[in-house]
This record gives sequence, structure tokens and C-alpha cells, in this order.
Amino acid sequence: MEEEAIFKSLIRLTQDGHLSMLREEIEKKDPMKQTLQAHFGRSGDTLLHYAARHGHLEVLRYLVEDVGMDIELYNSDYKRALHEAASMSHEQCVQYLIHRGAKIDTLKKADWTPLMMACTRRNLEVIKLLLDHGADPTIRNKDGWNSFHIACREGDAAVIEHLLLVKPEVWRTESKTRRTPLHTAAMHGCLEVVSILLERCSYKSDEKDSCGVTPFMDAVRNGHLAVAKLLLEKHQASPTAVDILGAQPLHQASVTAQEEALHFLVQDLNIDVNAGATKLELTALHYAAKEGHTSAIKTLLQLGADLHARDKKGRSALHMACIGQHAGAATTLLQLGLRDTEDSTGTTARQHAKKPDLTRVFESPDIEIEH
Repeated sequence: MEEEAIFKSLIRLTQDGHLSMLREEIEKKDPMKQTLQAHFGRSGDTLLHYAARHGHLEVLRYLVEDVGMDIELYNSDYKRALHEAASMSHEQCVQYLIHRGAKIDTLKKADWTPLMMACTRRNLEVIKLLLDHGADPTIRNKDGWNSFHIACREGDAAVIEHLLLVKPEVWRTESKTRRTPLHTAAMHGCLEVVSILLERCSYKSDEKDSCGVTPFMDAVRNGHLAVAKLLLEKHQASPTAVDILGAQPLHQASVTAQEEALHFLVQDLNIDVNAGATKLELTALHYAAKEGHTSAIKTLLQLGADLHARDKKGRSALHMACIGQHAGAATTLLQLGLRDTEDSTGTTARQHAKKPDLTRVFESPDIEIEH
């Protein structure tokens, strides 16, 4: 218990940056070599990790120079002090650790480098510092992402510009699922970054990831219409491209209930609201119903969707709402005039109902089965 109390006291003093009290505590308990090299808790952090994470340079200096802690000590995730300082944008701590010889491109769990960690924080000065000392932005983590992918997700234009300046070919990369940095920037709605990528990098129009998704699809299904319009204007993106299942952006926007995107696709781009997707010819209404998006269902009907459309198995949107166990969507469809029918296998929508609230939807005497 006494040792645990010592650990907690040292951690607290390190986190709070109380150098004089920390020094006093350590010297009072001398010798404490084993304690000072200890890994605390499930994270396996050392005092060095706590000092770097909280940006306490003087504490960090004391632990390294006076106490003699190894700057390459790693925790349970294989994170070193440099990972911690970089991930929290503590520039002085990063500079000090580099000066003391910290390995620049050491890998933590999942193969993340300190530069990748720094790119999550959008701090250009820390990123420059790491790059100036040899950090490699083309190293890929276990998912195939490099630092440029990560920077494109965060959306800082200055960071993107600098990475392209230092390593002009860094954009030419794909993740293990074949997603490009353009996919990533489009998905996260980083308009300024997308503009830079279209201007500075030679991405092909409608490049698809392993699921057949294009950057335009990513933008639309996440509701980033400004990005989608830029891709149409500057990159000749196709608004009717299909993924590996045969779904268009229209169907994907229905899955995510992006109603503004639905209006844009149907009204501005004249996309057929009743276009079928996949071999089953599922409509956007089918997709919205299966996900339980009652508002999107109403929007699609306002845009001209066929309430009574059936897929290749004879299933209506009501069938899909019941398959998804969405009582609200089923109620909406029934109130709008859709009736329960048998599909091509003789199965009615209500036969898919498993949840009590969905079962009750069909208990009204007004609900009839049409054959």
C-alpha cells in the first residue's frame, strides 16, 4: 500500500508540473530507481509519459537529466514520450526530446509515428519540427494511412500545403481499403483541403475504394454539399456512379438521411428518384425505410418517389421498415397510404415484425393485407 501511495503521489505531482515538490519527494525516498522506471496502471505509462503529455518541460528535463530516465521507455501501447508530446502539441517538449536523441519515426501500437500523432492536432510548428529532423510522412500505419491521410482528415490547409512542399509525392497513397486522401477530405467535409488536392494533385475522377465508393459519394452521404459541388465542377465527378453493390449517391444519401443532398441530387441534378440499386432494384425509398428515417421517407415522396415501388423480391418500403424493426417508419408509410402486401415468397411486412412496438402498429382494424 505504501508503494502504491508513492506511485500516486509521484504521478499527481508530475501531471501538475510541481517540479520542486516532485524533486523533494524523489530525493526523500532515494534510492527509487525501480519506482522511477515503473509502468503505472493498465496504460503502462511512466512518469516520463505524464510529463510529456502534460507539457511540463522542466519536469521532463529533470526526469531525463537528473533522474536518468530513458527517453525511449514505452507504455502498453508502445508510445514513447515523443508520441505523447507530439500528440498534445507541446512544441518545447518535442524539441527537447529530439535534442536528447529521441527516435523520430518510432512506432506505437497500430504503427503510428509521432508525426502522425502531431497531424491529428493541426499544429504546424510541431509538424515542421518533426519534419525538419527527418520524420517521414510516407510511413503507413496498419490501416495503410500515412501522415497526409491524417492531415486531410483534420482539414488544416496550411499543414497540407507544407506536407506537399516537403514531400510532393506524399498524396500518391492509398489505405488498405484503397481510400485516397481525397476520399478522406471529402468524407470529412474539408472544403479548402479538397480544393488544394484538386489543384495540386493528380487524382483521377471518381477513383473508387475497395467498396466502390468515390469521393463524391463520400461527400454526399455525409452531407457536405459544398465539397460535392466542387468535385462536380473541378473534377468532373459522376453523380450517378455506382459502388460495388450498385448503389448510387442517391441511395447512399437515403441511408444516411441527408435530405438536403436528396433535394440537390433530384432537383438540381435531375437524378431519377426511383432509380433502382443492386440486383434487387432497391429504390431510395426502400433504403430510407430500412434505416427508419421517417423524415427522409417524406422528403423522397415529396421529390416524386413511388410509394408503391417493389424490389425484385416484391418487397415494398413497408417490408423494409419491418425488416429493420422501425415502428415509426412503418407507421408513417401506413399513414401515407401504403398497405401491407405479400412479397414474391408470400411473406407480408407484418410477418417481419419482431419488436412489440412494431407488432402493435399492425393491430389496428384499419390495416388490411392486400394479395
